[in-house]
Amino acid sequence: MFAPRSIQPSPGADILITTIFISNLHCPSCIESIEESLSAISPAPASVSCSVASHSVTLRHNTTLAVDQITGSVEAAGFEVHSVFQENANSASAPVEVSRLGDDTVDWSDSFEHAIAKWFPTNLNSRLTRTPTGMMREKHVEQCGQCKAEAGGVKLTDDTQTEKELKPMKPEPRVTYHSSIDDTVLDGAVSPIMKDFVSIGSTDGVAVCKAVIAIEGMTCSSCVNSVTQAVEQLPWVRSVNVNLLTNSATVVFEGGGKIDEIISSIEDTGFGASVEKFEHPDKWRATYSITGMTCSVCVGNISEAVKKQDWVEKVEVNLLSNSGTIVFLGRDHLDQLKEIIEDAGYDANLDSIVPEGVASKQTTERHVAIRIDGMFCHHCPENILRELVATYGKGQHSFAIEEPLLSQKQPIVKVKYMPDPPNLTLRDIFHTIEKLNPNFKLSVHHPPTIEERAREMHRQERRRILFRLVLSVIIAIPTFILGIVFMSLVKESHPIRRYVMQPMWAGNATRLSWALFILATPLYFLAADTFHRRAFKELKALWRPGSRFSYLHRFTRFGSMNMLMSLGTSIAYFASIVELALAAAKKSSGSMTDSYFDAVVFLTMFLLIGRFLEAYSKAKTGDAVTSLGNLRPKEAILVTEGEGDVKIPTDLLEIGDTVRVYNGTSPPFDGVVLEGRTDFDESSLTGESRPVKKEPGEAVYSGTVNKGSPIKIKINTIAGSSMLDQIIDAVREGQTRRAPVERVASTITGHFVPCVVLIAILTWVIWLALGTSGTIPDSWRNEGSGGWALWSLRFAIAVFVIACPCGIGLAAPTALFVGGGLAAQHGILVKGGGEAFQEASSLDCIVFDKTGTLTQGGDPAVTDHKLAVSQDRDTVFGIVKALEEQSNHPIARALITFCNAGSAAVLEATEVDEIPGKGLKGTFVANGQQITAIIGNEALMTDHHVDIAAKETLALEDWKKQGKSVALAALSVQNTAQQETVPTNHVWELAGMFSISDPLRPEAASVIAQLQKRGIDVWMLSGDNPITANAVGQQVGIPASNIIAGVLPEQKAQKIKYLQQTLTKKPNSTTSLFRIPSFLHLSRGNPKQTTTPKRATIAMVGDGINDAPALSTADLSIAIGSGSDIALSSSSFILITSRLTSLLTLLDLSRVVFRRVYFNFAWALVYNVCAMPIAAGVLYPITTGGGHPKNMDMHHNGVGMEGGMGMGDSGVRHVRLDPVWASLAMALSSVSVVCSSLLLRSRVPWVGFKGARKE
Repeated sequence: MFAPRSIQPSPGADILITTIFISNLHCPSCIESIEESLSAISPAPASVSCSVASHSVTLRHNTTLAVDQITGSVEAAGFEVHSVFQENANSASAPVEVSRLGDDTVDWSDSFEHAIAKWFPTNLNSRLTRTPTGMMREKHVEQCGQCKAEAGGVKLTDDTQTEKELKPMKPEPRVTYHSSIDDTVLDGAVSPIMKDFVSIGSTDGVAVCKAVIAIEGMTCSSCVNSVTQAVEQLPWVRSVNVNLLTNSATVVFEGGGKIDEIISSIEDTGFGASVEKFEHPDKWRATYSITGMTCSVCVGNISEAVKKQDWVEKVEVNLLSNSGTIVFLGRDHLDQLKEIIEDAGYDANLDSIVPEGVASKQTTERHVAIRIDGMFCHHCPENILRELVATYGKGQHSFAIEEPLLSQKQPIVKVKYMPDPPNLTLRDIFHTIEKLNPNFKLSVHHPPTIEERAREMHRQERRRILFRLVLSVIIAIPTFILGIVFMSLVKESHPIRRYVMQPMWAGNATRLSWALFILATPLYFLAADTFHRRAFKELKALWRPGSRFSYLHRFTRFGSMNMLMSLGTSIAYFASIVELALAAAKKSSGSMTDSYFDAVVFLTMFLLIGRFLEAYSKAKTGDAVTSLGNLRPKEAILVTEGEGDVKIPTDLLEIGDTVRVYNGTSPPFDGVVLEGRTDFDESSLTGESRPVKKEPGEAVYSGTVNKGSPIKIKINTIAGSSMLDQIIDAVREGQTRRAPVERVASTITGHFVPCVVLIAILTWVIWLALGTSGTIPDSWRNEGSGGWALWSLRFAIAVFVIACPCGIGLAAPTALFVGGGLAAQHGILVKGGGEAFQEASSLDCIVFDKTGTLTQGGDPAVTDHKLAVSQDRDTVFGIVKALEEQSNHPIARALITFCNAGSAAVLEATEVDEIPGKGLKGTFVANGQQITAIIGNEALMTDHHVDIAAKETLALEDWKKQGKSVALAALSVQNTAQQETVPTNHVWELAGMFSISDPLRPEAASVIAQLQKRGIDVWMLSGDNPITANAVGQQVGIPASNIIAGVLPEQKAQKIKYLQQTLTKKPNSTTSLFRIPSFLHLSRGNPKQTTTPKRATIAMVGDGINDAPALSTADLSIAIGSGSDIALSSSSFILITSRLTSLLTLLDLSRVVFRRVYFNFAWALVYNVCAMPIAAGVLYPITTGGGHPKNMDMHHNGVGMEGGMGMGDSGVRHVRLDPVWASLAMALSSVSVVCSSLLLRSRVPWVGFKGARKE
């Protein structure tokens, strides 16, 4: 992207942004021509910005400058305008296509006929009219009464009236286009291949903030209610979540300046309040598509440029997906971010911008963009809009049409409606439009995802490289024949050989040299230009006026792989031109001239081959999200009352629709089984291939496969909110997070290019000094005009082209990308990205929560109970039920179920207090008595001095030894007449005891045994009593010394910290083979402390919600998730399946992935360390052979047939690496790293990943 040329706009004028896409915009000279042409128009545009990458020109101008005037100026300069889009700079409305040349259905970049349309206009036009679209247009004109009447001079419609009808449908000033997937608006230039849709979070024009407030003085649930009601009554508060256990409240509200009012409202209720955490009201997360990145150096350049801004908090740039995610303060910096990336030498397009940390409000209202093909006159959009208004816009339906309005040039109508089956659905809207004209072809228009953009960029990159590769191969064939085959196979005495070796035109320059010059020149400028352009952009960004980089940085951290390739080919080309000029200036002597023109050809060809293979293989590493997205079917079988089963696109489904799912098919969206029983294969989501039985009332998920009989389901989600969509979002999020080891790679590659340049210069100087000083014999060099200077350049060129930072930069991200995809296939979501993988590969200790993790945690049940003889059974059950209904704990649910099954009295508590970590306390009035009741654990009974008889104590001990949880209830009864006299002297009597069993997971014991076998310490945290916890630990194999029982939820985080401070790494454990090397482990610790042992890496396994404090404290958090909490959990890993065996799969995969990362690093580093000295000529003094072959002097033209052997005049072969073979080795190095990562997908032992062992 070239910097925009700015002109001061007219004061007070409305500013429009016009983007023109030009098919033959290729280079900076084109930019200059366009800018000169546009500068002559009046009034002059405020700014002109051109992009060679996107073939676009963007102008900011006032409304008095017409589009026709702009396009006419561009076409007058000799450029072909493909399409024009325009938007208002002062509103958020989407760009509208205001002009398009040629047939809309033909892709201008691919159609040969349209590419030569201007050459043969007459014949082509006659042929194009017979295309299917042209024939449809003719048929429309023949059938359309309005068109025929208008041709006869009759005006049929009142356009003014149509505009009046549509005015009430215009939304607020900010016109937002919503699709069925997410909220989107159009922003920036629209690519001729793919429109730049930008996803915008729902902000309603107000800054949305999130605050965590510490509250003092809360003691019971009524306190929670008081605080909640006080805050909820504030009109700008969106949500309040008050937590008694953590004594805090999380408030989401509008307007950053309102935090003091929230604090005041809490303090007015009698509690102390202070702000513990406050998320900036103007904090945003922007995602950009970035073109031009080729290696990790590019990633480092962009990250460094953006991080220099004080208002930037976080930068994540992903090479494989060609994207960058930036968290920053102040939405007004959005344009500045784009400029910073472009100033660094790359093109950036905004994909999405959402408030950071605040989720959008859920709504059942749908916003859909409908694309309508088949409109061939201006009456069609008018008729469609009028019909929609008449049918839905004036009745009781919630329906609106959003701007920009439908037109022939903008064939997308954007509607907002509230589904009201069967009166108003998307299918009804489609039917209303289709009945106007059967030739209309309707479809739901979806904005492109980041993966689709990445695929398009990869395709463009491969196409761009392929064109140049084809040219290089075409030129390499005659170069190979002339420079190598001809010189090797044809005798010196042959007339043709003597002819080509004779001087021509001037001096001693031979015909062969001139021929090679003619072949190499177009290749250097037309095929190797991709390296030169990007290297120039990098240098320009580094040395431009006003650059933020220091001079030390400019000399020690510059360039990328493109610069090394450009330097290698440029030095070879221009050195050969110097040699050719020197030969032409000499008198003809019949001696050979030395040049590298053929080396330029083969260098470029091999470099392009390597770059093409690398681009192709890199595209294969990031297809995990694409594979998941392909699981969702495109069509569904809708069950209707009158028409039976109808096959429709899944886009047309609404929540509440009934769909039939046949054997071998997948549900279109998540739903509930209405009719039928079957088995589903959920391996695509959970990684487990075992069938899961589904009966009426049970949930089924999109992406799973019906393996039994057909069933009917009711849809309860639409696109964007299903479990599959949440998994895709989690995988996508994980791919943007880099591992600490990647930062090491960035540091190495950042200084790699300057080091290579220095080594190449030293190589040339040393060989030149050795030659000119006579240290090495003259027989080592060729008798060329360049002498030692040109001969020494051969080694320097080889150093340039063999050095490859790409392998180092791709070692980690490619393996992590493949690893993330493999994890998703096995039902594991890697939300923590590369850092989570790195921590998991070197785990020392895993801490399990008991309830819901080691136990099944589904529906625990009361297995035993005892009631006091003096107590009424119905009253005790009624009190227990009334108290436990105030809690959502699994034990509370078990007690409620048990009491409901009995004859519980209907009682209502007048006051209920929650005692954190112990139980509940409440007051009841029954039979003229006030009853105070407590229910909870033994600690609660002890606090209230409840007497437990020896017989009951033995029963409790017996239950706890069986691993059961216990709950006790005690009552204190007072007559109402005594309430005022002795309100506090309670005499407590044990009323009942209950044992609750939560069965262990059947695989828990074997999984823990496997973890211990691998040298990992296993601990357990439980809020239960020590006897029960030890009993559970004994059943699963956890020693009593590793069990911490009786801890409150907020104390679990403290215990995790305690383990982190006390446990150390065990150097002799089996995990030591997979640990992060000390010089690569940057995540924590002081690298200078070499004597003290390193602390252990602790993982916490919990349910993802109840154990949130402990999970956030641990080094690695692993949540056993479900469809409902995947999006809510912030854990490093989420196990979709409830089976603990996924934990073994996770650990095995993490170790395999990081073994491959280290292997890739080792290979890339060893390659460069060994290859550069060889290329520099350290082996050149070694000779082989001693003969004098007659026809082996082709090395004078740069490429030796010796395959890596250099040969002096004596015929003795010297061991060296020719620049051509060096380029081939360089290409293979980066490709081998990517292929090494792709091999993880195989199931070959020690090569790929085959899943956890079933033991």
